[in-house]
Amino acid sequence: FHLSDDEGSESHVYGRYSNPTWSRLESALANLEAASSALVFGSGMAAVTAALRVLVRPGSVLVVPSDGYYQVRRYARESLAPLGVIVREVTAADLCEAADSADVVLAETPTNPRLDVVDLRRLAGICHERGSRLLVDNTTATPLGQQPLRFGADLVVASATKALAGHSDLLAGYVAGSRPELIAAVERERLLAGPILGVVEAWMLLRSIGS
Repeated sequence: FHLSDDEGSESHVYGRYSNPTWSRLESALANLEAASSALVFGSGMAAVTAALRVLVRPGSVLVVPSDGYYQVRRYARESLAPLGVIVREVTAADLCEAADSADVVLAETPTNPRLDVVDLRRLAGICHERGSRLLVDNTTATPLGQQPLRFGADLVVASATKALAGHSDLLAGYVAGSRPELIAAVERERLLAGPILGVVEAWMLLRSIGS
């Protein structure tokens, strides 16, 4: 494991709050995504669902990709809609138009499995003009292929299980961003709900990304 100089200090008092291996991994992921901060999770689904729980409220209009990862749509329908969130499913081609009436937009680009691409700069402009939040799933492209925050996304989520891990031997996910209030809210959600990444998996992911 990666131990820091302050190991045993108040900064790492309980494993579900933080630990030095997470800190090193989160710093590496933030650098890859051109973010100020990143937070690791036990899977990509744990990351995206935590971000959605932070962003939506009863009465919020949430737009999710109908041609993206199907489990995200299921989560929105089965867990968020019963809480009063209005869930709309649209294709990547219609995402910009749908954003005109949304409070939160989840974009996946390229989509899985068809690899359709969303114009993130245009979509971010629409969302910001309306005052809505843009969450981008960067799993397929990876931060080596695109950095959605540079185009105006509020938060980036991804599964690190696939391309970043690379060895088919771990599950992991992360949320990255540069808005302190959003990162703090996601971190609080992780603390309370507990969808954390194991320390061994964090160390293995560090191995995979060469940090």
